Amino acid sequence: MTKQAYPILLLLLAMWLVRIVDFVIPIDLNQFGLLPRTPRGLVGIGMMPFLHASFAHLIANTIPLAILLGLTIASRHRAWPIIAAIVVGNGVLLWLFGRSANHIGASGLVFGLIAYLITVGIREKQLTSIAIALVVGILFGGTLLTGMLPRWSSVISWDGHLFGGISGLIVGIATSRSR
Repeated sequence: MTKQAYPILLLLLAMWLVRIVDFVIPIDLNQFGLLPRTPRGLVGIGMMPFLHASFAHLIANTIPLAILLGLTIASRHRAWPIIAAIVVGNGVLLWLFGRSANHIGASGLVFGLIAYLITVGIREKQLTSIAIALVVGILFGGTLLTGMLPRWSSVISWDGHLFGGISGLIVGIATSRSR
């Protein structure tokens, strides 16, 4: 295992530990999710990726997140500031414009990383970036498109997915050079 994989494992471990603690203790940690346009909801900008409704929800985010974080860290010189910018951008956009609901989960980051890696591949036009964009597009392109479609009565945070994708697009444009 490379040194680059340790931070990914620590992040995923932290997500799992939060879910286990939330499952065991009688306090619902998901109350610290992102609630748009409320002062209390601001805490959710940073907490949202660590909070999940169930173990199935966490598993659904863990696998793509591990793949996308691995690709990002392996291909970008300063990956963690990019990842943090996607999390913060997603959270701020969701806090400003999201539906009035308690948003939890790391899928905004997943959608942000998908959009980021595809954007960078298109803009940089380098073999590695293009190859990663193609792999990400093949693996997650359908999810990217269908996951951002509005579902007004759904408990799934489609708007979190949308703002994650927008955040990834913006960060991708801001941190890459078009050739």
